[in-house]
Amino acid sequence: MPTNRITKAVAVMVGLRWRHISERLAEAGAPDEVVARIGEFVGDPAPGRAVFCSSSGVMFSEPLSAGPEWDIARWSALPHVMPLLAQRGERVPYMQVMVDHTGADVIVLSGGGRRELVVQAEDWPIHKAAQGGMSQPRYERDVEETWRRNAVATAEVIAKEAAQSEAELIVIGGDPKSRHMVLDRLGKDVAQRVVVAENGGRSPGEMPKSYLRKVDEALRSWLVQRQSELVDAYRNGPAVSGLHETARALRVSQVAKVLIAESPSFEEMVWIGPEGPQFSPDREEMCAWGVAEPISERADAALARAVATTDAELWFVPELDSPEGVGAILRF
Repeated sequence: MPTNRITKAVAVMVGLRWRHISERLAEAGAPDEVVARIGEFVGDPAPGRAVFCSSSGVMFSEPLSAGPEWDIARWSALPHVMPLLAQRGERVPYMQVMVDHTGADVIVLSGGGRRELVVQAEDWPIHKAAQGGMSQPRYERDVEETWRRNAVATAEVIAKEAAQSEAELIVIGGDPKSRHMVLDRLGKDVAQRVVVAENGGRSPGEMPKSYLRKVDEALRSWLVQRQSELVDAYRNGPAVSGLHETARALRVSQVAKVLIAESPSFEEMVWIGPEGPQFSPDREEMCAWGVAEPISERADAALARAVATTDAELWFVPELDSPEGVGAILRF
């Protein structure tokens, strides 16, 4: 739902939209106290917010980085999470690294969280200022040893954090010589995930805009490549096509990855049972699986629950040659 109030006109519009949302929730059977709790988020400075409630109160909420394309109000057995997942996009675990001879600033973004680290093994001497005399070569060696130790420390932190966060990308910017010194000390597996940002330097405050543009470019390129690989894997198999066959494979934990074409909010209804993988477009099939009283529910909500409870992955792809735009890559 939209929440931001920038001007009086926008505030009026948000208020009207919330009135329609609250009326739809009430008509669907949502308790008054639940509707009231959701209404507390109206006026949130974020452009919009996803709120999920049960009869006991708010279970989860998340601000949206952009206003929702449409208002969704639903009170049902399963949470309607697919539109949020689609708008959120793929959360690729990655690292931002800015290096110089004094060390590095490292930001790890994984699982929706953010951690910031500063790496520095040695702080003196750093600069090869001319000292003169016979001590000059020794002083320059000391400076280079400081650079080396900081590069080693930075490479160690990158490797450790990349392993813990399962980072798919590591974007390294900063001083060119420092970058090379760090890259030379990374293992092959980690180095394969590195993207070099030629512009940008290490300085207090936010990362340089030129560097952040490189990060965005690298993330987009990675996602396009990953989506292409997934579609190829789906075409080459083992895989199943269509909602019905995907549901059957999920029920026996055979699915590694579910692929959904760009429109993730399809209106088809299916039948579900109390267990996560229990859903099917065919009510009789659900009964045959031992579900005494199947419940009618949205297909996308049932699909999201099944994916979450079978340790499968959910991916959105630009297009998919499959009935209903749904298919699955199988584990076996």
